[in-house]
Amino acid sequence: MIETVPQTKVTHNEVIKGANPTLAGTIAQTLANPQVDRFSEDDGQFLKFHGIYQQDDRDLRKVAKKFMFMIRGRLPGGVVPSSLYLVFDRLSADYANNTLRITSRQGFQFHGVVKSGLGKIMKGINDALATTLAACGDVNRNVMAPPTPATSLLVERVQSDAARVSQALLPVTRAYHQIWVEGVELNQSDKTSEDFVDPLYGKTYLPRKFKTAFAIPPLNDVDVFTNCIGFVAIGEGDRLLGYNLLAGGGLGMSHGNKETFPRVADVVGFIKPERIEEVARAIVTIHRDWGDRTNRKHARLKYVLEDHGVEWFRNEVEKRTGLKLESARPFKFTKQGDLFGWHKKTDSNYFLGLYVETGRIKDTDKYQLKTALRLIVEQFQSEMRLTPSQNLILNNVLPVQRDAITRILADHGIPVENQATVIRRASMACPALPTCGLALAEAERSLPDLLTRIEQLLAELNLKDEEIIIRMTGCPNGCARPYMAEIGFVGKAPNKYQIYLGGNESSTRLNRIFKETVKGEDIVTELRPVFARFVQERIGRERFGDWCDRVLLKEAAIV
Repeated sequence: MIETVPQTKVTHNEVIKGANPTLAGTIAQTLANPQVDRFSEDDGQFLKFHGIYQQDDRDLRKVAKKFMFMIRGRLPGGVVPSSLYLVFDRLSADYANNTLRITSRQGFQFHGVVKSGLGKIMKGINDALATTLAACGDVNRNVMAPPTPATSLLVERVQSDAARVSQALLPVTRAYHQIWVEGVELNQSDKTSEDFVDPLYGKTYLPRKFKTAFAIPPLNDVDVFTNCIGFVAIGEGDRLLGYNLLAGGGLGMSHGNKETFPRVADVVGFIKPERIEEVARAIVTIHRDWGDRTNRKHARLKYVLEDHGVEWFRNEVEKRTGLKLESARPFKFTKQGDLFGWHKKTDSNYFLGLYVETGRIKDTDKYQLKTALRLIVEQFQSEMRLTPSQNLILNNVLPVQRDAITRILADHGIPVENQATVIRRASMACPALPTCGLALAEAERSLPDLLTRIEQLLAELNLKDEEIIIRMTGCPNGCARPYMAEIGFVGKAPNKYQIYLGGNESSTRLNRIFKETVKGEDIVTELRPVFARFVQERIGRERFGDWCDRVLLKEAAIV
């Protein structure tokens, strides 16, 4: 018998999930009513399970609320076949704001979709044999995996395993297909059926979101320690021996609430490759049964690990699987980030790593990235892979295609070599304003200018070519993983940010608070003396984050 934690006074989200376990709500009725431009608050929660966020343009709030929707595709491992990319490109032009946003979890987001186009874009995605189901909501989100098809055959094996786990953790709901694919409305008994219970998630699904990632040492390009569960591949040459299991990572927190905090995952043990689906499903059920349903701010799996400990968790996994976890195998991460430019694969074909500023694929006066990618994919049927750092890879490029692709990019203002400065290539930002309802400050729209000012300061101090990992978010939920960066900016209020320092190159260490509240225009002023000290006090080629952790953050005034 599986023990569960007793919970009585649950949150409103738990109440509505229990009353409507098919997740249908009144979505179909509202969708069919042209007189309304938005869904109810409760339906807004159900929509998340369908991969949709209801938002409004916050730039226009002083005039009137203009409701719109963000739609997120579920793309395991960030793999996008050429035919699917062309569908996404067309749908973004026809029904969204003509951009595609690469997420920090290797998905695509459509922004600016109005209600009249919502059904059309959702049907278009599903007609292309893709889905948005479980891209959001209290379920397992998009499964991450190493995107770079570099020199090891392990990459393709791990990608395949990530897809297996993604499928194993997919929720079952009639509502999604009936509303968005078949275009029909569930009757009332179907929507509230007491008989319907998801076979994995149960009647009320998980207490909060759940995140899964795969990584291959020494490259931690997925920030694996920030996930609810992580699978770290242990190989012998090109042969996969198994995975070290990690659990309990997560970065979201709330300002002023010390009960919430970022946390890196614990190393739990080692499992053979054939057991990953079984173990993943067991861990989901642990979160289902032991997660806090009375407080959504304390509902992530990381708090289950924090409250009960890793030994308890290991025992619970073994009890639910009948499997004795082996001791973790040695592994070491040395870096994170992406490869840029042309690189040769093991099969003698090539891939091209392309920098995408703040993850936004778009056309501007200076460069037309969206148009160039469409032309390349149409002509050469290149597979696309999205990276966790919000960049992209053109994969499976034949040697005879390289020059033509380089020319197309150059004709549209996009260089293949020296694509961006070292600081920009290591940066990330969340969308924040004006679309995200949680944003307290700017991120995507402010980071490029802030990086320009930081680059000017670094040039003054003879640090022009110094790589420093910089990430910015508009709120403390941590979508761009700022708490792992060497410098993290976290929105606290309009044009005000917390500054975090001290993450490391391998993305295995949390940074720490340096300044509680700094105006956007004062950030460079606050960083100037810090960089000046770094120049004088670093040891050899010591990185900025390591120096901050070793020296700056240990000083009494900072701790």
